[in-house]
Amino acid sequence: MKILVVEDTDKLAKYIKQALEYESYAVDVVGDGATAERRIINGGYDLIILDVMLPEQNGVVTCRNVRAVGDVTPILMLTAKGEIEDRVEGLDSGADDYLIKPFAMEELIARTRALLRRPTSSVCDQIIVQDVSLNCNSRTVKVGRNPVTLTLKEYAVLEYLMRNAGSVVTREQLLDHCWDFSYSAFSNITDVYIKQLRQKLGGQHDKYIKTIRGVGYAFQN
Repeated sequence: MKILVVEDTDKLAKYIKQALEYESYAVDVVGDGATAERRIINGGYDLIILDVMLPEQNGVVTCRNVRAVGDVTPILMLTAKGEIEDRVEGLDSGADDYLIKPFAMEELIARTRALLRRPTSSVCDQIIVQDVSLNCNSRTVKVGRNPVTLTLKEYAVLEYLMRNAGSVVTREQLLDHCWDFSYSAFSNITDVYIKQLRQKLGGQHDKYIKTIRGVGYAFQN
């Protein structure tokens, strides 16, 4: 799952990014509302964490603008403003949830999970394809009854493939959803992780993950 963090305080943005990446999310960070609006409208994110007090364009305006063009990506709004009218303004602008600074990182992670579990997203508690089961809450994977130990990034790649089981996923889509925007579309990093996943899942070479030559991969139904 891919999250956009919109926060102009570098130290806090870095802290949030590290915490989310530890939970296996891919995270991009931008520091102003205008840039955030362009990225959100271009799509590709599963959740937006949006600060209210931003340069150029504040979070409330940004939220209103993306909702006005029909974007329904879940938005968790952050602000140092704690007055009821400020919270009402944020929610009325289209935000799905509201977190007041300072906050505990554990609460931000919990609210992130809650928003991603909502029916409008593609998240579910468990995904089962063939004999591979992936638990989205505990982030554990089993082949049959045997647990499989994965790194956070291996888990993220496998989750995205299994959510799209039976469909072809391009290398570019994997990069977009499992890595931040610092990775080049020409990187072979996806091939490396596919190889590692195949080894850990076992079975024949393409029993689970089939290579679609010149395009990408498909998790076999």
